[in-house]
Amino acid sequence: MRFRGLFAGSIASAALLATACGGSSPSTAAASPASSPAASPAGTAATIAVATTKLGQILVDGKGLTLYLFVADTSTTSTCNSSCATVWPPVLTTGAPQAGAGANASLLGTTTRTDGTTEVIYAGHPLYYFVQDKSAGDTTGQGVNSFGALWWVLSPAGAAIH
Repeated sequence: MRFRGLFAGSIASAALLATACGGSSPSTAAASPASSPAASPAGTAATIAVATTKLGQILVDGKGLTLYLFVADTSTTSTCNSSCATVWPPVLTTGAPQAGAGANASLLGTTTRTDGTTEVIYAGHPLYYFVQDKSAGDTTGQGVNSFGALWWVLSPAGAAIH
């Protein structure tokens, strides 16, 4: 079990290194599905809230994990699939997403991904996690150039924070 955890950490680190260097080609490394915060618990809807971090007030999920937008997404349709989604897992929901503290319910919505899952959108932006963010308040994906575009945290109004 310990070896598997170290192996998964090594894979995730390799994926980060490959994408953080600014290259436009996607990494083929896969993150451990067990470490991915991609979906809300079975039978529940995702909660989107606001937290105060070193970057100011930003969108987070119900557990306080940072959420990101992908500049390459020019509509409500996600362009981050396959290997991209292993490094930047989409925020998935099993029902209508809920607005937590500070989030604007009127800006919440969903979109159907190419694999048929339902992704949360906020102010028209599909939302993602970053696999290297492990705890509430982590913002290690901020400003990363990977999979052909930049990744930014979002303000409570749904705008990218640079």
